[in-house]
Amino acid sequence: MTKAIRIHAPGGPEALSWDEVTVGDPGPGEVRLRQTAVGLNYIDVYHRTGLYPLPKMPAVIGMEGAGVVEAAGAQVTDLKVGDRVAYAAPPPGAYAQERLMPADRLIKLPDAIDDRQAAAMMLQGMTVCYLIRRTYPVKKGDTVVFHAAAGGVGLIACQWLKHLGVTVIGTVGSAEKAALAKAHGCTHTINYRTEDVAARVREITGGEGVPVVYDSVGKDTFEGSLKCLRPLGLMVGFGNASGPVPPFELGRLAAMGSLYITRPTLMTYTAKRADLVAIAKELFDVVISGAVKIEINQTYPLAETAQAHRDLEARKTTGSTILLP
Repeated sequence: MTKAIRIHAPGGPEALSWDEVTVGDPGPGEVRLRQTAVGLNYIDVYHRTGLYPLPKMPAVIGMEGAGVVEAAGAQVTDLKVGDRVAYAAPPPGAYAQERLMPADRLIKLPDAIDDRQAAAMMLQGMTVCYLIRRTYPVKKGDTVVFHAAAGGVGLIACQWLKHLGVTVIGTVGSAEKAALAKAHGCTHTINYRTEDVAARVREITGGEGVPVVYDSVGKDTFEGSLKCLRPLGLMVGFGNASGPVPPFELGRLAAMGSLYITRPTLMTYTAKRADLVAIAKELFDVVISGAVKIEINQTYPLAETAQAHRDLEARKTTGSTILLP
């Protein structure tokens, strides 16, 4: 027997239960992992609350982790017992001491990346990679808006964008978070609690607006994000931290300057094995080079995941957070 955090029904942090579970032998194409570190991400909150419904209960949630291969099933040819691996992929189930995982969703870790780093960066780092290299491929000299600039995704994005020669306007909720974002490459910060974000973006850009806004906040920032864009600009909504965006009349995009909007996911961008490997390699390369540093600012025992969720939802966390089995 091993232990895992499960939900028996959707709910608040109190729905997270520290249960004994059985992990069987890996089937064809699967491996059994002994997990050494688990990542904490906002998608876990969406699964816990039922915003993103899970197919059956009880369910182990969590989408990101690192560990060691303990056993490999039939048809697994490129992994062996003892390999260090990491992932940020379905199926959910990362909040566990051990788990089964499809081998084709796992990435071998280079020696230069340790397990805790990997668990802290796979989902957030690969998200940044697809956002800035594929959804809207930034160019040197661009100016972009990135919401929640002091969060886990935000701090990675600020560093990576600066490395690429991009000016970042980052939104934050406090002076402390503004200082943190600036220390990681954010050129301009806007406190969304005390300032009009769209007005400040227009001021910073000389009235022009920006070509792209990266928005993981959702309902609370959606309207302001659209107002930050220049004509033909792209609104990239990749999360719902404040709740889902209400129904929207598409005709407004025409009136606001023939704007574009997209709702991408990491799972789509990494659905093909070749794309998953390529995005992970880009992330590893930029971290190993030193251009992007992964900062683990909070750690919790896996058994205390409920407190980690409370702190995440209260916006008390910065950078990356990991859970230790």
